[in-house]
Amino acid sequence: RIAVPRDEQRLQEALRHSVSVDSPTLIRFGKGLLPPPIPALRRMGDVDVLKETQQPQVLIVSYGLGAEALSAAEILEASGIRTTVADPVWAMPISPALIALAARHSLVVTVEDGLVSGGLGTMLAQALTAAGVLTPVREVGIPQVYLRQGSRSQLLAEIGLTPEGIAAAAQESYSQVLRADCAHDYQPG
Repeated sequence: RIAVPRDEQRLQEALRHSVSVDSPTLIRFGKGLLPPPIPALRRMGDVDVLKETQQPQVLIVSYGLGAEALSAAEILEASGIRTTVADPVWAMPISPALIALAARHSLVVTVEDGLVSGGLGTMLAQALTAAGVLTPVREVGIPQVYLRQGSRSQLLAEIGLTPEGIAAAAQESYSQVLRADCAHDYQPG
């Protein structure tokens, strides 16, 4: 099991749970201070829903970057894209509740401060495919390149893991989804 807690409260929950189960557990969190508590609107299985709108179009799945994901959702909402922000309590194994949530959206955007190649977004995309869910996944995270030295915030900004960068990636991918839907619906007369 892998947890990527979004705040101190989730870190404490993950630690308590990890010592109560008889299986390997990994808890991953950054070196800096954890952000202030980010409350959930509700819990679906073992997925916290942090933000939800009526008839959402884009699901943002945050692995440890809840504040950035919520800010990105605000940017998307301002541009007319309705969002849901979810934070899995356990990133792995992939929750059936997360798969069900993804099936109700036109696009899933995963946000993680880990490598995109083989990362948690990749695992979610594979789980969706295995479940027959056709919702496309856009993974936003650390590319497989050497990064120059800098502070965490500098590096996150450089690779687009800011609210603005996440929103831009989501907007680009959502535009592609809409174009593909229009092309699919087009019936030449």
